[in-house]
Amino acid sequence: MHAYRSHTCNELTLAHEGQTVRLSGWVHRKRDHGNLLFIDLRDHYGLTQIVVDVDSAAFKLAEELKNESVITATGRVVARSPETVNAGMATGEIEVRVEELSLQSAADPLPLQVNSDRDYPEDTRLRYRYLDLRREHVHKNIVLRSQVISSLRRRMTDQGFMEFQTPILTASSPEGARDFLVPSRIHPGKFYALPQAPQQFKQLLMVAGFDRYFQIAPCFRDEDARADRSPGEFYQLDIEMSFVTQEDVFQAIEPVLRGVFEEFGGTRHVPAGPFPRIPFAEAMLKYGSDKPDLRIPIEIADVSEIFRGSGFGVFAKAVEAGKVVRAVPVKNVADRPRSFFDKMNDWAREQGAPGMGWIAFENGGGKGPIAKNLGDERLAEMKAQLGLGDGDGVFFATDVADKAAKLAGAARLKLGAELDLIEPDVFRLCWIVDFPMYEFDEKLDQIVFSHNPFSMPQGGLEALNTKDPLEINAYQYDIVCNGVELSSGAIRNHKPEIMYRAFEIAGYGPEVVEDKFGGMLNAFRFGAPPHGGIAPGVDRIVMLLADQPNIREVVAFPMNQQAQDPMMNAPHEATPEQLKELHLRVVLPPKVVKAEKPAGDAAPAAEA
Repeated sequence: MHAYRSHTCNELTLAHEGQTVRLSGWVHRKRDHGNLLFIDLRDHYGLTQIVVDVDSAAFKLAEELKNESVITATGRVVARSPETVNAGMATGEIEVRVEELSLQSAADPLPLQVNSDRDYPEDTRLRYRYLDLRREHVHKNIVLRSQVISSLRRRMTDQGFMEFQTPILTASSPEGARDFLVPSRIHPGKFYALPQAPQQFKQLLMVAGFDRYFQIAPCFRDEDARADRSPGEFYQLDIEMSFVTQEDVFQAIEPVLRGVFEEFGGTRHVPAGPFPRIPFAEAMLKYGSDKPDLRIPIEIADVSEIFRGSGFGVFAKAVEAGKVVRAVPVKNVADRPRSFFDKMNDWAREQGAPGMGWIAFENGGGKGPIAKNLGDERLAEMKAQLGLGDGDGVFFATDVADKAAKLAGAARLKLGAELDLIEPDVFRLCWIVDFPMYEFDEKLDQIVFSHNPFSMPQGGLEALNTKDPLEINAYQYDIVCNGVELSSGAIRNHKPEIMYRAFEIAGYGPEVVEDKFGGMLNAFRFGAPPHGGIAPGVDRIVMLLADQPNIREVVAFPMNQQAQDPMMNAPHEATPEQLKELHLRVVLPPKVVKAEKPAGDAAPAAEA
């Protein structure tokens, strides 16, 4: 018999009755019934109940065992009596009567209980992550992650994609986030950057003629943590294809994502048919967001013209001043108390808005301050435009277009959740298309790229030369699921002359383009195929499938919200010897110096 186990802790059934078996695992739970001691033994696969009799030579050791100690038990499989069968366990019809017991590793008192669903502070969970990962729901999440990645790989290779690895140490690239820099020891004063994405390399693979590439790619961005974003690093299903249009990319990716969500979604389903294609401008108007949750049956509408010249002076003046009025219609709310509407107004103020007006429709008219000043004809026009009737209501956001859209979109999400309107047990995926190529950054007072700088502008070089940059759309697209952005992608700009002009509009001269993207630019001069791709986030896919609110629940060893790893004590100071080798000295910001150094000490910063 094997030294540690003949079976796993999820394997034994009545078919094994009478056999002598050996199991190894962790003491999950122990119950002392006087003459009998019961232990739930746990390994990666599941649980088995083992029993130690008081007359057994193993009883003394079993009595002393603490939870999470690792043991090996040898014994005979016996059937449980009918009244003691545990239908909730795969091995619930049997138990193992222990004949030999050995301790492989004793556990100290535990900082968190593995056999409990009790909540623990994040710092405790991450400091002792190896214990947290033993807990059933976290363990299942990480197993699910592995299964999802295997499924993604299989689905990609089945479509003829090949997996290639791209460099981790590379050059800095302006892709919308801060780089992590790595100082070079042999090139003093110079730095590598960890890739924010394998963007240039995957495009170069297309230029090299590989046609269909994918990779489960690690990406590194020095960004703050959010519920749906890990600080520091994340993984994506990185994809690139040659000789494709935008629609070709959609046709290749939809079956992969649909298949994964159907395979691991349990009772949740993906509606049949192609994923909806929603232009960016339409998404911002109807949903107030470029990542709409289509499970909520509320569509925002523009009602600015109804208020133009109306008796409700606040909105009428706003429209004349160039602002807009967006309506958030809601069914069956007119009979709710006045406090319901007032709370929405208070909530809007908490979001930084002046407030949120409302109308409740009843008895052929409307109630509320706005309704009294709007008039019957305009009320009827609004009901008709919004498809509302008596018993329904509508909330209003007024401001410049982007701010009104943001408030209306947030109100849509709040009302959907509060009124229990979110469609259950479904994954609603959609494509957001026709993103603007550029946007105006008020802080910088200049035009900047709104999405991916390597995207092909719709209309090509002619559009760049003849159109207002803020009116140019790009072949850029996002895929969204239940209000979570899974990925951005684009058909790429593969022509040097278009790249120079596109970057020139965003304030980058040709010398910057050649310095930052020289490798890719030179490659394009030797024959580049039209190509495009996308990169769905693995972490976010698993988060949705596991139905977890925070991405850290599906990452084996995540950082905390301060981008620290309390288990490994990272980041950590470098030693003087390491700094000397890298030709660096550290100069800390004044606040850090004040907190960590005695008064009068020289303030040290990272310098090459």
